[in-house]
Amino acid sequence: MIHVLIVDDHPAVGEGTRAMIDQEEDMKATVLSDAEEVLVHLEENAYDIYLIDLYMPKINGVDLTKMILQVDPDAKVLIYTGFDLVSHYNLLIEAGISGFMSKTATQEQLITGIRCALREEVVIPLQLLKQLRRVNNGPSTEEGEENLGGIALSSQEQEILEEVAKGLTNKAIALNLSVSQRTIEHRLTKIFSKLGVSSRTEALLKAREYGLLSMQVRDT
Repeated sequence: MIHVLIVDDHPAVGEGTRAMIDQEEDMKATVLSDAEEVLVHLEENAYDIYLIDLYMPKINGVDLTKMILQVDPDAKVLIYTGFDLVSHYNLLIEAGISGFMSKTATQEQLITGIRCALREEVVIPLQLLKQLRRVNNGPSTEEGEENLGGIALSSQEQEILEEVAKGLTNKAIALNLSVSQRTIEHRLTKIFSKLGVSSRTEALLKAREYGLLSMQVRDT
């Protein structure tokens, strides 16, 4: 019997996924909606594969994956999400995941993905693969710039954008980054131009759309 643990803070998603998995004669799924319960649960239970939601309160999917692998170094973890993963791809791979599974996957795709992961075969949705290809083949950027979906931000611009996402004023951002307020205003103008927007609100919406904000900021 293949034992699957689903960790998702949306009960409807977790139960729906369990229902699809349990239809397989050789599979049995368990659902936990609170990521903080996982390690305690693993003290008395063992699983062959894990389906972990990426964006959860308290503990995100990346940190939870690392915790699981500390307990079970041979664990097969699939990140189970409906969000754009391009901006976090390297971070997720470095965390030790075995692949990705979309929450829009059909039952056949879900089961196939689980079986592939158990055979230590790479599991990655075609849509994500195409996104990564566009990023890798995108126009060249200056050193320290991140190019996602054709939009390239320098590390400094990314840092400013994340400060904006926290609701800070230009003056507060300038103090935090030890630069002048005028410098922040100039760089924000450049960021707006790259994103094709004219306001902070539009910039944040576009940044989230393209996955240009860090996981911690996006979760707030």
